[in-house]
Amino acid sequence: MPDSSTTPAFSVQVHAARVVFAGQPLFDDLDVRLPGGQWTCLLGPSGVGKSTLLRHILGLEPGDGAGDAIACSDGAPLAGRAAFMAQRDGLFPWLTVRQNVALGRRLRRQPADDTATRARIDAMLAAVGLDGNGGDLPATLSGGMRQRAALARTLMEDRPAVFMDEPFSALDAITRIRVQDLAARLLAGRTVLLVTHDPLEALRLGHRIHVMAGRPARLNPALIPAGAPPRRVDDPAVLEAQGQILRELAEAGA
Repeated sequence: MPDSSTTPAFSVQVHAARVVFAGQPLFDDLDVRLPGGQWTCLLGPSGVGKSTLLRHILGLEPGDGAGDAIACSDGAPLAGRAAFMAQRDGLFPWLTVRQNVALGRRLRRQPADDTATRARIDAMLAAVGLDGNGGDLPATLSGGMRQRAALARTLMEDRPAVFMDEPFSALDAITRIRVQDLAARLLAGRTVLLVTHDPLEALRLGHRIHVMAGRPARLNPALIPAGAPPRRVDDPAVLEAQGQILRELAEAGA
């Protein structure tokens, strides 16, 4: 299993976030805190602004508020210290799994075939159970294998913060549980924001869970599940909390 990021975890504080779409604010004067070394999960109806908020924190979606600010607890900027894993695996079909895992280094024009990098790629592939598939093209992989390759690429970046936008939503139920377990183990100790439509997924992985609702959208107070992730799918407390979240989503118009 690869080492965790060598950079200590830090919290991320978003203050007075505002993004306008089609003349209407998706969210306005929105505050959210991502505690260091923990998973924060974000649920809410489609179109409420979950992915936009994630992209805004990453600097991919510009804000519209004069007081909008994103700060890290260690005083350094977030830029360059966060990895992003999207809903689609984003594997380039003409590259092998190994080449896809090293894509970030290739794009930054860093060495991608030196001894140290090859050893790290081997460690990433072994960690996600793809050590025998490094030379394969994405078209030969199952959906679960492709998403594990995408997770290996995320780990290869070795960033202390990881932002994930519904990365497991296309997987079947059993594969999804297995990949969730893998992600919880391999991303332990990092600051993670996970956008998901699945209350059970949030309850299995999250240290803090927010439901985002309304227009402009607000965040409901955080639900903090007991126990450490990944939690069992049949844990009575998890199932009870799932019902609570589903009620909140229904009230929010999900």
